[in-house]
Amino acid sequence: MENDIFKALADPSRRKLLDLLNASDGRTLNDLCAPLDMSRFGVMKHLNILEKAGLITTKKVGREKLHYLNAVPIRQIYERWVSKYSEPWAIGLTSLQNELEGEANMNKPKNINRIAIKAKPEQVWQALTDPNKTSKFWFNCAIRSTWEIEAPFELWNGKKKEAEGIILDMDPPNKLVMSWRFISFPGTENDTQSRITWEINTHAEFHGVTQVTVVHDEFEQARNTATVLENGLPIVLSGMKTLLETGDTLSSS
Repeated sequence: MENDIFKALADPSRRKLLDLLNASDGRTLNDLCAPLDMSRFGVMKHLNILEKAGLITTKKVGREKLHYLNAVPIRQIYERWVSKYSEPWAIGLTSLQNELEGEANMNKPKNINRIAIKAKPEQVWQALTDPNKTSKFWFNCAIRSTWEIEAPFELWNGKKKEAEGIILDMDPPNKLVMSWRFISFPGTENDTQSRITWEINTHAEFHGVTQVTVVHDEFEQARNTATVLENGLPIVLSGMKTLLETGDTLSSS
């Protein structure tokens, strides 16, 4: 039965007929032929397919045969194939929005990126703190630090220092908070330091998967930095995912 419904809905002319009945139910064949650029026989053929699929019902009134939309199969298809996939994502996005908007500092802007990586939190932490690994996904930049609270860190691209900051807080392998300031990126010279928080947690639903969330905030006086990171951090995260899951880099063929 479901196959018949999907087949019936696949044709644009049949969807048009359903739209017509949805707008005004109980219509004759002549009523339904008028808006469609096809023969009377063609419309009858489409109506028969819709009726066979249970999407419409008919009723004889005198000499006329009236056609009515039957919404029940469409609702069943929605509940079976659409709602259970779309609603969890919608709920998840809404929950994230509510969580962020409900914070005490809700008026302060944030940029948030999140990705799921098929790796352990310890592997993600190593990728984030090992200069040999960061150079493979962080725009060729190697990160340097002693990895202690209040210790400095630097991001180097060869002999050029790209960014620097201080380790504000850390809880390996689950959390890393760092101040951030670009050194050589055009347009960021007058920006103050902002903050980047890495949250690395075992995924609640999928075994062997780690959820990585990166929050950039405290950039009220660093808008250009915020723009650079808003565009760059998704690429960094994608590169990290590719490296940890495949051993390749985004630039690999």
